[in-house]
Amino acid sequence: MAITDVPEFAHLSESDIESLAFELDSIRQDIEDSRGERDARYIRRTIAAQRALEIAGRVMLAASSRRSAWWAGSVTLGVAKIIENMEIGHNVMHGQWDWMNDPEIHSSTWEWDMSGSSKHWRFTHNFMHHKYTNILGMDDDVGYGVIRVTRDAKWKPMNLFNLGFNTILMALFEWGVGLQHLELGKIFKGRDDRKATLVRLREFGIKAGEQVAKDYVVWPALTSLSPGATFKSTLKANAVANIIRNVWANAVIFCGHFPDGAEKFTKTDMVGESKGQWYLRQMLGSANFEAGPALRFMSGNLSHQIEHHLYPDLPSNRYAEISIRVRQLCDKYDLPYTTGSFLVQYAKTWRTIAKLSLPDKYLRDTADDAPETRSEMMFAELEPDQRRGLKSAIAAVRTRRREKRMQSRRELAG
Repeated sequence: MAITDVPEFAHLSESDIESLAFELDSIRQDIEDSRGERDARYIRRTIAAQRALEIAGRVMLAASSRRSAWWAGSVTLGVAKIIENMEIGHNVMHGQWDWMNDPEIHSSTWEWDMSGSSKHWRFTHNFMHHKYTNILGMDDDVGYGVIRVTRDAKWKPMNLFNLGFNTILMALFEWGVGLQHLELGKIFKGRDDRKATLVRLREFGIKAGEQVAKDYVVWPALTSLSPGATFKSTLKANAVANIIRNVWANAVIFCGHFPDGAEKFTKTDMVGESKGQWYLRQMLGSANFEAGPALRFMSGNLSHQIEHHLYPDLPSNRYAEISIRVRQLCDKYDLPYTTGSFLVQYAKTWRTIAKLSLPDKYLRDTADDAPETRSEMMFAELEPDQRRGLKSAIAAVRTRRREKRMQSRRELAG
């Protein structure tokens, strides 16, 4: 089962959590006090570079009919779309640059280059996901309603197609994001507010229609005026660029939420939740992956997903320096800092998705102590002196489990 008592799971007292909150607040204040021209220059240069990349991609597609130019243009356009969605759109709409008071890059005015409406995303992501991170029944990002990613979700025959569903979601991720706010499950069950649903459907239809027209009608038509391109070649190039962006965005986001160590929580955790407990839930429910400057940039700095969940409205270019201090706090309070290489974290998400396509009876670990689903009950068999802190307690559980397996093997061999 998911975690029902975050402080107990984390092995922290109320005073510990208050102290942790104070130190995390201090980090926020330091960054807010030091925001300035360097940060403003970063986002303006990023926007300029992204637009230059998009123009370069469009020129390549229009200037030559050679296959190599088509692929170069498609990939360049795909990279431009990644940067626009990840490092610009996602972070602008979190309000990371609102302090600049620039109407062009304000969270209330930015409309990104994808089928989903920014207005809808700001509710499903900024509010529902970031406030109720990984709380079952509150955060729809836990499996997106189609993929089983925790044992807390009862197994259904449709889960046999977990891998297929995720492959489709990966290729069409912008549409999954766009449709999320419509709450199709409630519509099909007749549990929705029909008037509100019609408003959302109209808003989605307008944005999606504009995006489809731009990608698959307007740009192909303009490009076809050049003797080096055709309507069909540009249409295909735009489709490939969108798939490149979708697959990458899906991979980055899944690495931050579904590898081992990204915990899930029950609704009881949000009852009377203090600021410190909210901070703690963000730290326990998120995961990072290790990245250099280029990979950080291409991920929208979501390689620092833990820091992003702690401070979603602070400039993304500051997450790397913030991460040093957050990691120090994890060591101080004996908390795990979940991270790993990009490929390892991504492989773990696919392993979980594949494993949970099967009924629980075929799974080895318990519902309280599995890589993707843990609870405070995993520590029930530990002695008091083995429960010093969460990181130490998890290590003690793993040691105890290894000893039991070795003992069983010796008994079978003897």
